[in-house]
Amino acid sequence: MNIKLIDNFLNEHDLKEIQSLNLTSVKKNEVKVYHNSIDKNNNVKSECINSDTIIRLHRNYHKKAINVLRELNQAKIDLYEYSEFHIIETGANCQFPIHDDTPNKLLSGVIYINPESNSGTKFYKTKKGEGEKTVEWKINRGVFFSRKERETWHSYRGDGNSNRIALVYNLMTTRIKEVFEIEKKSYLIGNFRYKINPYIYKFFKFTI
Repeated sequence: MNIKLIDNFLNEHDLKEIQSLNLTSVKKNEVKVYHNSIDKNNNVKSECINSDTIIRLHRNYHKKAINVLRELNQAKIDLYEYSEFHIIETGANCQFPIHDDTPNKLLSGVIYINPESNSGTKFYKTKKGEGEKTVEWKINRGVFFSRKERETWHSYRGDGNSNRIALVYNLMTTRIKEVFEIEKKSYLIGNFRYKINPYIYKFFKFTI
């Protein structure tokens, strides 16, 4: 799996603004996702970041993200339709299971926000956790990859001490069939997995 790391991904102003967001208190055994997105026409959906900030983030980092996608999987660039800027707070005692991202994510990215020290992202060669590789946590480090069906296995967890806050920056599409064509994978099988993912993953909140 090709993984792209970019330290100091956000400029200082944007990083401080994201770090200062007034988020709901999350317990150590919970996960909270704040959904924010913007499309090509600057139509914004927001839960915790104001619309002007989302537009600015899109303006500041879209070209950088597209260049990363070009490096990792150029064939998917023309499928781009919108971007996600989700904030995810993971409780200190929570973990998310090994998984590969859904096919609507052309480029999957995470930027570590707070605290100063926590656990990073783990990548694997198999769903069973073989060939583990860890990208260490560092504030403002961006970690990016372009998913491929049943190959880009990864997971994350809290470190047992502090809640983990990250900005998830994804380049997205609704053209799922074309994604599978590019990946040379079965659309019927892969789309079935994609459709049931929300029902599977809602049961996968474990404590350490």
